[in-house]
Amino acid sequence: MKIIIHGGFFSESDQSNEVKIAKQDSLKSIAEKAYQYLENHSAVDTVAYAVSLLEDDELYNAGIGSQIQSDGVIRMSAALMDGETQKMSGVINIQDVQNPIFVAKELMKEDDRVLGGNGAKIYANNNGFENFSTEIPQRRKEYEAKLKTGGKGTVGCVAIDKNGKLAVATSTGGKGFEIPGRISDSATVAGNYANEICAVSCTGVGEDIVSNATSAKIVTRVTDGMSLQEAFNKTFAELKVIDGFAGAIAIDKNGNIYHQDSYPTMVFASFDGNQFDIFK
Repeated sequence: MKIIIHGGFFSESDQSNEVKIAKQDSLKSIAEKAYQYLENHSAVDTVAYAVSLLEDDELYNAGIGSQIQSDGVIRMSAALMDGETQKMSGVINIQDVQNPIFVAKELMKEDDRVLGGNGAKIYANNNGFENFSTEIPQRRKEYEAKLKTGGKGTVGCVAIDKNGKLAVATSTGGKGFEIPGRISDSATVAGNYANEICAVSCTGVGEDIVSNATSAKIVTRVTDGMSLQEAFNKTFAELKVIDGFAGAIAIDKNGNIYHQDSYPTMVFASFDGNQFDIFK
């Protein structure tokens, strides 16, 4: 059993050392809680749980703490993929729910498993998800002052359970100040993908990740026989051609963990029950 989570990017230029330490502590705590949950739950249940903890922490741009779009509204996206069944479910540009990842999880049972906008919200309401504003004062202040953060914030989790099953979940509050209706990578196979061989979650600039098909490429290459490192190196070399901004976390069927970013520094933490690995 192993788990790795990410919380977007840390930039020395726009965040203090206090924030850096807070994210290190937060990621360590969430990774440990998620691993304890993994001991008695499946990989797919665990990645949804881990991402919900990240959504509930205002340090990250997902759930509480999501960015405000150019029209003053918060719209969030999230997706979940089960490596064993190869089913993916997700919500795109959903409003006024606390945990978009749990709405995505609820959709896993449906034939229509990816919903957007008002349809996603109606589905959430019909399935017991209460209205909840994820706006915090800091985000409103940033919006009113038009302080852009670069759009590099997303959260995600990849896990392998005791039965060797893989799953991935990813959630985002958008890049901030985007055109309403903009689609991020998080609820697409470019940003969130898994099969029985490998699972990958991405963060960064969604348009770059979609153009590069990052998650799907890495998983496909590992499935075709490359090691995680080889698959990452080839995919990120292709990302470099378009000067793409992305980071990714992954686990393969053998329990190997890997992560890489195209620019410093993706914030992440992994835990195998004994040892933590946390971004520096």
